[in-house]
Amino acid sequence: MKFFGLLVFVSLLLVNCKPASPLDGFEDLDLMSYGLPLKIKAPVDAKVEFDDLGFAQDVRIKGDNNFYIQLQGGTATTTDVASIKAEYLNSIKNDKYFSKVIEEGDAGFIYEKDLGDGHLNYDFRYVRIQGDNEYVFQRGLVGQYTIEEVKTMYNAVK
Repeated sequence: MKFFGLLVFVSLLLVNCKPASPLDGFEDLDLMSYGLPLKIKAPVDAKVEFDDLGFAQDVRIKGDNNFYIQLQGGTATTTDVASIKAEYLNSIKNDKYFSKVIEEGDAGFIYEKDLGDGHLNYDFRYVRIQGDNEYVFQRGLVGQYTIEEVKTMYNAVK
């Protein structure tokens, strides 16, 4: 009987203990105040910088722990997310620093860049179509990013 009680206790403990998510401490960030009908997850303290270039929008979202997402938006030439993603992937695979695809989904991918001498860096692309507009997310252009940091940013925009 004691064994059964211990088994029930351990089972309840395991059910109630879920691993910490990389997005714990993040909140919804609504970009509508910048004219973009999008929401992503971002650190509570995230700062947004926005440039409207007329034909395109450039948004940078920065937070703690090397969280830095760049978003570029403009008029969509197609509503086929898969074809847009494939174009980005093909272009990136032709880059001299491209090493391998780490993860790939319907609308995006994470990839590794080998900068030489054992220096690896990671990046991602994620595509969203909203109305007549195309939005492409990637990590910030400046900085060195670990795979864990890039996976967190990728999941924040999905």
